[in-house]
Amino acid sequence: MMAGRGRFLPKARGPVHPAGPREERATGTGTRHAPWTAVPPAALVLTGIFSVQFGAGLAARLFAQIAPAAVTGLRLWTAAAVMAIVGARPLQTALSGLMRRRAWRDAAVVAAFGLTLAVMNFSIYQSFARIPLGISVTVEFLGPLGVAVASSRRLLDVLWVILAGTGVALLARGGTPVTGEQGEVTIGLAFALLAGLSWAAYIMLSKATGQRFRGSTGLTIASLVAAVVITPVGVAAGGTALLRPGIVLTGLGIGLLSSIIPYSLEMEALRRIPPRVFGIWMSLEPAVAALVGLLLLGQALAVREWLAMGCVMIACAGAARGSREPQVPEA
Repeated sequence: MMAGRGRFLPKARGPVHPAGPREERATGTGTRHAPWTAVPPAALVLTGIFSVQFGAGLAARLFAQIAPAAVTGLRLWTAAAVMAIVGARPLQTALSGLMRRRAWRDAAVVAAFGLTLAVMNFSIYQSFARIPLGISVTVEFLGPLGVAVASSRRLLDVLWVILAGTGVALLARGGTPVTGEQGEVTIGLAFALLAGLSWAAYIMLSKATGQRFRGSTGLTIASLVAAVVITPVGVAAGGTALLRPGIVLTGLGIGLLSSIIPYSLEMEALRRIPPRVFGIWMSLEPAVAALVGLLLLGQALAVREWLAMGCVMIACAGAARGSREPQVPEA
């Protein structure tokens, strides 16, 4: 989703900020000794963006063989499996602590976080199946934009809201004259908006989860919850096709490209740059999504749609530049 794609991530009891890594891409634990520590942060972020959107393009191509819900399952199962393996020991400790302390509030927060991950990924893939990647990601970005603006008290942010609204209005004027196709476009836009709303909820829940669990443990638990939640829908949609080696391998590749690789790169970048700078760079994602959609899927966009994307991208960059960086109290 992330593509998606924001990028809000609980960072080991540290600050959580708009436009941080999301689980449309969350896996791994991050390390200060990663092999890419010498790579410039801009290169890390840009590589992560292309990885996410290339994974989205592969997912959209896989829709010709299995349903989007099944592809969502493959992605979430991959992310959850990798996170559980990498963080097996802290995960076991956290789960034991939840049961021993009967921490129902903590369990409820992380369960809601997992449910949000499942809805966000399901929604954005349903959108990808109906409208171009660039348009889906553009509408999805309204979620983190709304959170960034809501956390601000600057009059200038009203301008960003108006600019984003202009972009959405331009997209709403699009579509095709054929009723059936127009219906699919409308459904695709609705799913993208749902993904954006889920992304906004993800931002808030990631902060709450980061306050209750150390490191990436809460994210690991939430990923497992998301994988469980999507299983009935994914299996029902995919059926025996999920047993084909080619589809399984492609699903694994999607999980790696959309979650594991970008998460690791973005975690390293966030250690070296302010979150607001990260958010500005992430505003390039709708354009990258449109480019990938054109190259992999032949999804050419009209001038009006490029203008709409530009409006939302500028609004997101402006909001990220001026948003505050709330701190999560140390435990």
